[in-house]
Amino acid sequence: MAAGTAGTAGTARTALTTETAEAVDAVAAAGTRERIQPARPARGRAHRTLLAALVAAAVIFPVSAAASADVPAPPPAAMAEDAAPHTRYAANRVGLTEAARMAEEAGRTGRAAKLRAMEAAGTAQFLAFDGRGRGRAVEVFGELETADRVAVLVPGSDTTLDTYQRFRAGAVTLQQRLQAEHPRSAVVAWLGYDTPGTVSTTVLTAERADQAAGELAPFLGRLSDMAGPGAQLSLLCHSYGSVVCARTPTGPSVADIALFGSPGTGADSAGELPTSARVWAGRGGGDWIADVPHVRLGGIGFGPDPVDPAFGAKAFAAGPGGHSDYLKPGTESLDGLAAIVLGSARTAGTAGAATTTATVSEATRA
Repeated sequence: MAAGTAGTAGTARTALTTETAEAVDAVAAAGTRERIQPARPARGRAHRTLLAALVAAAVIFPVSAAASADVPAPPPAAMAEDAAPHTRYAANRVGLTEAARMAEEAGRTGRAAKLRAMEAAGTAQFLAFDGRGRGRAVEVFGELETADRVAVLVPGSDTTLDTYQRFRAGAVTLQQRLQAEHPRSAVVAWLGYDTPGTVSTTVLTAERADQAAGELAPFLGRLSDMAGPGAQLSLLCHSYGSVVCARTPTGPSVADIALFGSPGTGADSAGELPTSARVWAGRGGGDWIADVPHVRLGGIGFGPDPVDPAFGAKAFAAGPGGHSDYLKPGTESLDGLAAIVLGSARTAGTAGAATTTATVSEATRA
């Protein structure tokens, strides 16, 4: 390693906690360590090497998405715990408009333009909005108060107010797909946590996921009260968002959890997740996440692959798409996720085998 590079790595490494630094050392020396799940022994050494490279890249290289310069914005609207959805929508539209104005005055024209797009000409339905820093937003698509099927989308890394439109586009596409088959459905785009940067040490540990789970669990309880009578909720969790969902305790209103594009969950099996919901897993044929090592060493990595049959999740067909394609119009993955929400999902069999309709309990699908 060149002296300049070594100096940069050493400087960056001092920012890590002692525990994380020791974990990096452990991964770098992983050639002498055993894989936690040696399902594919021939690829074990390559996967350990790749994980070490990912850790090194996260330590050495600066990440533009990891931190956002301060952006002036008003504090979130203060509302009563039992405030109705439409009361929340109106208050948050005011906050969104004010945040766009303040960003414009501060010379943050790019952020201002993105916030105006989020306003959707005054029709946006935000249950929560915070325009400060990287930002947080929880948006509803459809009529939540009459919906008996509600999908909650939980995003992965690098989802912020500055990249919100791509997250929103997936929510809109899913809602359109659900509406075509079941009008009493709604989608909630839950950007309720500080997502990690794709290339950063935070994306390799569960710290952000644990913080997010502490926000998501109570939100799901409130959402159940705001939705239509007897509404069934489904958590659809992409990439690092699957780590969040896997650490979130859920009540009986959550019937299904779908993990897609997942790096792992931190659990050894679906049965270890703090939920009684059915757990599904799918991965597109072109998703690069398949090459991320499914190991866990010293707090780094997330362990077993959720699409491995040994994990115990129900498999759903995700088609040939890539990591960002799961919610694109006309895709097999979009159809599969919609079917999970609507209770008509079919479990994907092994290659060449027929699929079978997943058993749906009358007690949970009234």
